[in-house]
Amino acid sequence: MKNLLFTLIFSLIIMDNFAQKNSLDNTKTLIESKLKGVEGEFAVAFKDLQTGKTLFINEKENFHAASTMKTPVMIEVFKQAKAGKFKLTDSILVKNEFKSIVDGSIFGLDISDDSADDMYKRIGKRMTIYDLTYQMIIVSSNLATNILIDLVDAKKAQASMRKLGANDIAVLRGVEDKKAFEKGLNNSVTAFDLLLIFEKIAQNKVIDKKSCDEMLKILFDQKFNTVIPAKLPKDVKVAHKTGSITGVQHDSGIIFLPDGRKYILILLSKKLKNADAGVEVLSEVSEMIYGVVK
Repeated sequence: MKNLLFTLIFSLIIMDNFAQKNSLDNTKTLIESKLKGVEGEFAVAFKDLQTGKTLFINEKENFHAASTMKTPVMIEVFKQAKAGKFKLTDSILVKNEFKSIVDGSIFGLDISDDSADDMYKRIGKRMTIYDLTYQMIIVSSNLATNILIDLVDAKKAQASMRKLGANDIAVLRGVEDKKAFEKGLNNSVTAFDLLLIFEKIAQNKVIDKKSCDEMLKILFDQKFNTVIPAKLPKDVKVAHKTGSITGVQHDSGIIFLPDGRKYILILLSKKLKNADAGVEVLSEVSEMIYGVVK
């Protein structure tokens, strides 16, 4: 009887694993078909943190990072704070003068190109490093980002990504360094690497548990919610970072289900002819992934 029971349980596990794999395979095919209906190029990376099941589409393809590079910057801020280089409660001057990585020439940011225009009212005043980090993530402040990159150094942020195993993320510079842009010196990401760093945050493997908890609190407060969370139930919580520039719409983060399960989802796009269509199809992909996991 015991052997029969063991065989039955083992068979059920095998059948469940097969069903999940088959369901993900079918979902991948459906997602690929749906993405073909929108002009542009896309990448998808999904991982269920309970089962380890994954779904990948163009996961190693390079994409302009847009504001998704602000997650590595946040990680570097918390890493250096933990190392004692500064306290998150320390205050620094808000300025709008930055040096190009090409020749050190000075440039400033254009308020009309920044989603966080309130930050410009604070120029000449002081803000805590934590508050700058918060603004960098939740409203994607370019001004806060460049101030923090000056503080922690983009090269160190990239080196930290390498130590986490993210070998293709490029964190080269701040925002709107036009001389660098003209020379092709751009921040870039892959869906695979973004999945890797969000997985490590979810598993408390970045710096320490306290730092991961604090970073998650910030990511939960994201104000741009038109992609991953848009079509999900209200009781599903998403800790995420978006990114958008002309032709590009990204979202990346950790999805927390009401029963405690969680998964990582990265959605990247480029060469979009219609930004609204890109946002809509990516939100539909998020809904499809949720339908498989729930």
